[in-house]
Amino acid sequence: MSDPTLDPRRWRLLALLGAAQFMLILDVTVVAIALPHIGADLGLARGTLTWVVSAYTLMFGGLMLLGGRAADLFGTRRVVLTGLLVFTAASLVTGLAGGAAMIIGGRIAQGIGAAILSPAALSVVTKTFHGDERNKALGIWSALGGGGSAIGVLLGGVLTAGPGWQWVFYVNVPIGVVVFALLSRTLPADQPAPDRARLDVLGAILVTAATGTAIYALINAGDRGWVSLATLGTLAGAVVLYGVFAFSQQVVRSPLMDLRILTRRPVAAGTFLILVATALMIAVFFLGSFYLQHLQGYGALRTGLLFLPVAVATTIGAHTAGQNIGRVGARPIALAGLLIAAVGTGVPALWAGSAVVVAGISVAAAGIGAAFVAASTTTLAQVEHHEAGLASGLLSTFHEFGAALGVAVVSSIAAASIAGTSDEGFTRGFAFAAITAAVSAVLAVLVVPAGKPAAAHAHAH
Repeated sequence: MSDPTLDPRRWRLLALLGAAQFMLILDVTVVAIALPHIGADLGLARGTLTWVVSAYTLMFGGLMLLGGRAADLFGTRRVVLTGLLVFTAASLVTGLAGGAAMIIGGRIAQGIGAAILSPAALSVVTKTFHGDERNKALGIWSALGGGGSAIGVLLGGVLTAGPGWQWVFYVNVPIGVVVFALLSRTLPADQPAPDRARLDVLGAILVTAATGTAIYALINAGDRGWVSLATLGTLAGAVVLYGVFAFSQQVVRSPLMDLRILTRRPVAAGTFLILVATALMIAVFFLGSFYLQHLQGYGALRTGLLFLPVAVATTIGAHTAGQNIGRVGARPIALAGLLIAAVGTGVPALWAGSAVVVAGISVAAAGIGAAFVAASTTTLAQVEHHEAGLASGLLSTFHEFGAALGVAVVSSIAAASIAGTSDEGFTRGFAFAAITAAVSAVLAVLVVPAGKPAAAHAHAH
């Protein structure tokens, strides 16, 4: 292939890589509706059930930067195909699970596959397209992210109600096999990077262990108490591990990430926004799913369909923010998005009933969608071209960590209700989400830089 940018197959390549990325994003939320069924079927306690979400997002986020570095070192073609293979095989294992160990193990392996595949696939997209075409391609890529999360909930309902929750995972297998076969014919061969940089495996293990420890503390806080010695001790352990990670990044020869990028205001503000927005989104999906199925006794399909307005609202919020961010800048968008999210999650905290809950979380979803756009635009506003990969990787990492932390916290707060004993936990969970969104809105005004994004980035995401 002489010039890959002029190859007519480039859009087909985008479609295939997009399909693969769509599966990965889908798998964060597709389990939301299936969780009560998985718990009942496999006899899983609330803490274990929470790990069905967190194990995947933790591995996906923790190893994402390592996956991106591997793509540079070993060539994107090899890394994309390896990641897809691991993810597809792991999906089969997860579907076959008969108990806690196998389903959590399968989710961990899915997360590892996703972390290998996702950054390498994005790297192919950015290398294949240039100029306006690249903006269009990245726009499609971002839309897959937002759409995938929302459609995941709906698909989870359809599959759980139909052939059973196992199909939430099995569905990836035929798609994975077909995409693998087509990609192995379409993906151009590429030369790995000539520099002999090493993979910072230790750094990846440290940052994943630190976040995993924090999540473990948060999941168990519901049973042990938020200020118990066990909870505070485990959280302190997480802080120590983060410290060791930060130190290791200063001394290793080719660190996982240049931590100095996080000291830049736009990057710090953007990663904060994505962390909060994702935590809120997953928290709302998780609470909504258990509320409608456990408390109201709705089936999986009905619950999935009730999430349709939530999916639509997320897309409308993101689209509206994308249209206006170039004109007004990221700060007003972030503020408005988080305030709308606070109002939306506040509604089910104050009033009961399934219609109220669906209406509230739909309003919240519109605000969260807008916050996502503000997050990516802020983060990528002022990074140099050679740092775009690192900044995008950071954004994705904090996205997954936000999901893992969000579900851990609300699962603990709503522990009594998830066990099916009262609705008080749901009220507390929604109230906590509303307060978090409101506080984050205030913080956004303080941390998100004023001014409009550069034209090039305004419509790239």
